[in-house]
Amino acid sequence: MGISYRQLDYWARTALVVPSVRDASGSGTQRLYSFRDLVVLKVVKRLLDAGVSLQNIRKAIEALRSRGVEDLAGITLISDGTTVYECRSPEEVVDLLQGGQGVFGIAIGGAFKEIQGSLSHLPAEPATPGGGEPAEPASDVVGDELAARRARRRAG
Repeated sequence: MGISYRQLDYWARTALVVPSVRDASGSGTQRLYSFRDLVVLKVVKRLLDAGVSLQNIRKAIEALRSRGVEDLAGITLISDGTTVYECRSPEEVVDLLQGGQGVFGIAIGGAFKEIQGSLSHLPAEPATPGGGEPAEPASDVVGDELAARRARRRAG
C-alpha cells in the first residue's frame, strides 16, 4: 500500500490505526491487520498523499471515534487538501475539523437541470427588438415578484 514500516509502527503506537487482529507485543513480534484496518490505512495514506496533514487526519478520525463511529471503513471521507469532511448522505457533508459543523456542496449539473425544469413550466414573455422591455406587459401572462417590480417601476 506504499506505507513504510516506520509509519505503521508510529500510527499503531499513537493509536491512529491500531491493528485489530493482533498488536505487537514486543520487539520482533508482528502486527496483524484486518481487512477493515487495511481500508482505513489506505484512506489515511490517500489523505496524506492529497496534502492533508497527519494532524488534521488524526483530528478527523478522533472526531469520528468520539461520536461512537467504530467502523471507520464504512465512512465516506472527502477532502479539499486542507480539511476533512464526512459525507453522511448525498445531502449532508460535515466538516470533521470544525467540531462537526455542517457544510454543503452544490452539484452544478443538478442545479442546471432543476432550473431548466422550472423554466419549462413558466409562461413566456414576448421579446422586443433590441433587448428592451416590452412597452406594455402582456395581460394574459401571470406575473411573479420580479414582473410585479418591473411593472411598478414602469408605472412610477
